[in-house]
Amino acid sequence: MKLSTFCDLMESLAPKALALSFDNVGLLIEPDHDEIRKVLVALDLTIPVAKEAIDGGYDLLLTHHPIFFEPVKSVSPTRNETAAAYMLIRHGIGHYAAHTNLDAADGGVNDVLAELLILQDVQKLPPENLGRIGMLSAPMTFRSFAALCEQHLNTHGRFVGDPDRTVRTVAVIGGAGGSDTEFAANAGCDVLVTGEMKHHEALLAEHLGLCCCVMGHYETEFPVLKPLISRLQSVENDVQYDLTHMGCAPLRSL
Repeated sequence: MKLSTFCDLMESLAPKALALSFDNVGLLIEPDHDEIRKVLVALDLTIPVAKEAIDGGYDLLLTHHPIFFEPVKSVSPTRNETAAAYMLIRHGIGHYAAHTNLDAADGGVNDVLAELLILQDVQKLPPENLGRIGMLSAPMTFRSFAALCEQHLNTHGRFVGDPDRTVRTVAVIGGAGGSDTEFAANAGCDVLVTGEMKHHEALLAEHLGLCCCVMGHYETEFPVLKPLISRLQSVENDVQYDLTHMGCAPLRSL
């Protein structure tokens, strides 16, 4: 596959126009060759993931989280912001990122999250349309829903709200969705499921009567990668797409 074909394919799945204004998406590092045969897929560009791409002979790394949110004045193998990118550049490997555009896209992060939690009648959460709102098939206690989140996301969460409250309408925003607490409450949701939430956002949720399941940034976004690979593979099966074995959540239980 030509690099331009891959970029067009990603644009069809996660249009850059859907990205928020602060974001940095698309082809961030151009490979030193035009033919793409192997693509490694990960949530983050880290040094272990860069080594995996080099050792595996990959042409391109596709990640959810971009690099270089802020201007970079120098590229060094020892600086955290540039070390992994430096490694890819030295070995001619490209890097493509689909971030908030993949959050908002149909079949993206939040649609996958809603599907994992078995939500029905799923719609977009205004005003940015990144998140999703859906209904549980039947009302349940918040305690039971929290347990369902832990089971389906294979992680342990932290929670805001009365465990015995009955809930049914759920908002999902993968990653750092705590800033949308008021939007979820105003949309009539009983629960917000997200990856991370600041202290003052949790206090606001408590004040608004919105239950919250805070399940981890990595844990709420990683599930999109396998479906994304399947969608890419179904369009262009002459390219090998592999899910990273070296990427992992930076915050985890010991």
